[in-house]
Parts: sequence; C-alpha cells; structure tokens
Amino acid sequence: MKLSDDKILQNDLDLIAKSGSVSWDMLKDKSVLVTGATGLIGSQIVMSLLNASAEKDLNIKVLAAVRNKDKAEKIFKYADKNTLKFVVQDILQPFDIPDSVDYIIHGASMTSSKDFVDYPVETIKTALVGTENILNLAKEKNIKGMVYLSSLEVYGVVDFSIDKVDEKMFGMIDPMSVRSSYSEGKRMVECLCASYASEYDIPIKVARLCQTFGPGVSYSDNRVFAQFARSVIEGNDIVLKTDGSTERNYCYIRDAISGILTVLLKGETGEAYNVANKNTLITIRGMAEMLIDMYPESNTKLVFDIADDITKLGYNPKVKMNLDTSKLEALGWSAKVDLKDMFENLIESMKFNK
Repeated sequence: MKLSDDKILQNDLDLIAKSGSVSWDMLKDKSVLVTGATGLIGSQIVMSLLNASAEKDLNIKVLAAVRNKDKAEKIFKYADKNTLKFVVQDILQPFDIPDSVDYIIHGASMTSSKDFVDYPVETIKTALVGTENILNLAKEKNIKGMVYLSSLEVYGVVDFSIDKVDEKMFGMIDPMSVRSSYSEGKRMVECLCASYASEYDIPIKVARLCQTFGPGVSYSDNRVFAQFARSVIEGNDIVLKTDGSTERNYCYIRDAISGILTVLLKGETGEAYNVANKNTLITIRGMAEMLIDMYPESNTKLVFDIADDITKLGYNPKVKMNLDTSKLEALGWSAKVDLKDMFENLIESMKFNK
C-alpha cells in the first residue's frame, strides 16, 4: 500500500509490517487511537498501522488525533479514508469520541527544546492535562492496551561512572530549572500512568525513547542530528555550541516503531521499557566527526562556538546515557539499523523533502 512518495519511508513501512516482534494478529479488527499523529513518530505509527492492515488484511481502524486537519490531510494524502479517521481537537480538552477505541498510542507532546525554555508552562500542561484527558478516555473505553511515549530525559543526569542505565536507575533533575519542564513533566506523567494502571486497572505501558530519527524529518528540523545532516547536504561547517562531550544512544524510526508496538502488545502493565539502539552510543562530537568522514565531498569541518549559557538555547546538561535495552529485547525486539545507515537514510530523505 503506497502511503508516501518518499521511497525510503515507504520501504521502512513495508519492513515494519514484516517485523517479527510485533504481534499483528492482536490488532485484527481493532481500533487504535494515535495522539500526536502529525508528528514525526506519530505520523509514521499511523502509516505503519494502515500499511500493515492492508498488507495483512487486519481491518485495523486508526483514529488520528490532530490539531490541524489540513496538515493531516497532506501527510496522509494516500491513506484509505475508510480506515483512517481524524479526531480534530486540542489535547488540553477532554475527548468525546463516539467510536470504539481498543488501543491507544499516546505521543502528543511539546518536542522543541527551545519551547521547553520559552514555553515551560505550556510544556507542562500539554504533558499533564493532555495525558489526564487521554487516561480518562482509556478508562471510559475500557481499552485493551495503551503505551505512553516517554523519553530518556526522565533519567536526568546520572553518574558518569554508570555503564548502563536500566529502567530503575535515575539521576538528578533540577526542578527549579525551566528546562526541566519537559523532563519533570515526563516523570510526572509516567507516575500518573502507573497510578491509573494501579487504581483503575488500565493496561498502560511506557516506552522511553532516545533521540529517534530517519526518513520524514523536516528539512528545517533543528535537532542536532538534523543540523548535522543539513550541514553535510549544504556543504557548511558543523558548529557546536558545547564541547560535544554528551554521550548517548540513538534509534532509527523504523526500529522505534516496532519497539513501541512490541511494548503496546507484549509489555507488562505498569512497566517502562527503554527503546534505543545499544550499538549507537556516541558523543555529539564523535557523531559530527563520523559524518564528516562519511561525506568528505561536502568539505564540512567541525567548528566550536561555545555558548555562555546553553540552557537559554534549550540544551540539556551534559550527560552520559547508555540505555540498557535488555528488558525490551526479552520481548523479542532488537534494533536493526546502525548509526551510519540511519544518517544515510536521513540525508537522502531530507534531500527528497527539501
């Protein structure tokens, strides 16, 4: 089923449908609500569900919660409108959906690091009030399963001597820093999900995502991986505002989506699961140098222009975050795409969408 003109994205959708870790039969004749459905991950989750439904004759009904219907119409221009329905509303308002809802994938969130600093109140409200509205809907609909898309940022700044960070390890987050509006909001929402699971017996799971990228990233995206890719495409220098010593994992979107669906369908209620490629641990500086080596024809160089106060740019404090994914791997999932291939696909897709 064609859902995108981007050949790399379409190929990924076809491969997700073949994922051995996803129990697709559990979704046969079911309805799935996806919030944040016009976002990078949310939109590809919607497409993945529609594509797998068509390929496997699953008759999945997808409800896509969106704020802007025109934007949604453009993103899902090839979708069969008999299987996709838009729920147009603000996540901060209670949901009134007459349709049945069997599963929920809740991804609506503020995503721009600069917005965490410029609009911290809105960041917190979107997390807490928005998720409370979704949880109340889950309670009303007596759903079969829900996954909340959280972030590695809930771990805060952990001790640099820790080799791997599993789901029970937590570091420090400064609640008096407005940049913590995102990470503290995610932490509180995870607790809210666990509380609804405990008090109301709602089957909620949490997927903690690392930075995730691949085809479909906007050419104007300002996250570090997109900045680096754009520099290579345009032949500009990569400019770092820090010393680049932050070290963490990354994950390809296709791998992340199969991981999210695995957590939704196989995960234990009230549990959190790290979603990352354990083989991609690298510093920001190391990632920049890797790209420069991969694309020598771009003549891109690495330049440092250290900012006086990185918090004003929305940057995180320096961290070393090597996520332990053994808990998710025990459910039959594993990441397939390495960092170099991730960037090759990202760059080709960004060129296409330029």
